[in-house]
Amino acid sequence: MVAAAFVGTVALGTGIGVWAASDDADGETAAGSARRPSGSTQAASSAARAATPTPTPTRSYPLSQAPRTIPAVRSHTAARGPGWRPAKNGRVVVSDPALVDEGRLTAGELGLTYAGQKGANEDVRAGDLRLDLGGTGDPESYTMTVRGGSVRISGPGDAGVFYGTRTLKQEVHGGGTAPEGVVKDQPAKPQRGFMLDIARKPFTAGWIEARMKELGDLKYNQFGLHFSDDQGFRIESATHPEIVSKDHLTKAQVKRIVALAASRHIQVVPEIDSPGHLGAVLAAHPELQLRNAQGVAAKGAVDISLDASAKLVDDLLDEYADVFPGSYWNLGGDEYQALTVADPQASYPQLADAARQAYGDSGTVADLTTGWLGDRADTVRAHDRTLRVWNDGFFRDTSVQPAEDLQVAYWTGKEIGARQPVEYLSAGREVLNYNDEFLYYVLGEPNTFVYPTGQRIYQQWTPRVLRGTTAVSAAYDAQILGGSFAVWCDLAGSQTQDQVAAGIRMPLRATAQKLWDPRTPALSWTAFKGLADKLG
Repeated sequence: MVAAAFVGTVALGTGIGVWAASDDADGETAAGSARRPSGSTQAASSAARAATPTPTPTRSYPLSQAPRTIPAVRSHTAARGPGWRPAKNGRVVVSDPALVDEGRLTAGELGLTYAGQKGANEDVRAGDLRLDLGGTGDPESYTMTVRGGSVRISGPGDAGVFYGTRTLKQEVHGGGTAPEGVVKDQPAKPQRGFMLDIARKPFTAGWIEARMKELGDLKYNQFGLHFSDDQGFRIESATHPEIVSKDHLTKAQVKRIVALAASRHIQVVPEIDSPGHLGAVLAAHPELQLRNAQGVAAKGAVDISLDASAKLVDDLLDEYADVFPGSYWNLGGDEYQALTVADPQASYPQLADAARQAYGDSGTVADLTTGWLGDRADTVRAHDRTLRVWNDGFFRDTSVQPAEDLQVAYWTGKEIGARQPVEYLSAGREVLNYNDEFLYYVLGEPNTFVYPTGQRIYQQWTPRVLRGTTAVSAAYDAQILGGSFAVWCDLAGSQTQDQVAAGIRMPLRATAQKLWDPRTPALSWTAFKGLADKLG
């Protein structure tokens, strides 16, 4: 009877995949201890036990499921194992000093101890999260291996390792477990942005910082800041303090924002739009206002025939290049009012005269405007920046051609003379997608704008849908560098900044998904929204 009971226990343990004996310190069951045999019987029992093989504790795990994250990972190789979750005494270690910031940040977020830099075989402990630099390929790519109760995130660049920590953070959110196996992940597009108009509506530094953290977790890498327009100039200035609006950010606040962005591998892309959209600057410098032949002022437009206009704008470009040390700059260039009339040469004779002086008898106001943009590009290019210009800042049939390195920020086909995206692409230009049909959140919904929804972006938009709802040929995909969701504050009082945050929450997540992987998502919209709600 005792032997039969013993065999039954082994069979049960094997059947459920767990060895769960309740032996006392001598290896005997409690019931056996109460009926302990004596003398030769005891010796025979001991010999029998010694001859019986000791079962090895085992546990069988099902194959892991791919992690559910936003954006979704590109590849997951399933495995059997317990997965990983942060333990009370768990650690984060790094292989390279370049990963110290990522290690400290992740340790703080997951409640782990940051244990510093350690070699591959130095002080290895079960449960560690290890961050490594190594390998080749896209610097934003990473590999995450969850095996045997530990995690290793590696990549050729610190940005990729950081994105791996974002995936892990989402996996374990709310007490979840990172699934056993290997994630291999990288973005489809190198530029993944969000743009905020603080010129028309001031936003607090705290609100901007909160968005920066949100964007970092969603693997965005650019934050566009439109801080000069007709309604306001919103950052402190040393060269021209007279133009700064009462409600503005100090340079100290901007410095903190830029530093926070950098810690999340986000570059802040500034924009001082010119030669239009300079109303706040012109309020302090009315002598630079563009006026037509009848003396009527053109809203927000600076007179580009005046040397003083160029000097003022260049002063600002030079000043803020030190404030924003990133690689990119938006020159604007859109909606110059001199070019919205039937005959610019007749309406603005001073511009026509300046064009002829600069470019000969055939020079036009469009030539002069293109030349202005080129000169401003030279100013910023001297600071080693990559430049972008709104698509309606490029003009047809001009003798003066815009520089070849100017990237096209394509936002609309609704403006006068706006060209189809393929015209820029076929000319070899690199393009960024700001499609106002899907990606423009315009406060108050003026004109024909409607607040975009995450569902529409998720189900209908890809980076190749540059204008309207039709995608350009896949042959141009490599020239489309990415895209940006944008908040414009045309009717600034229409929403509070908290309402804006709530309104853009799902569009930001949908845009992040499609910039990371433009293919049809695996999850339905309902499931995607449910996941977003779960992750917070």
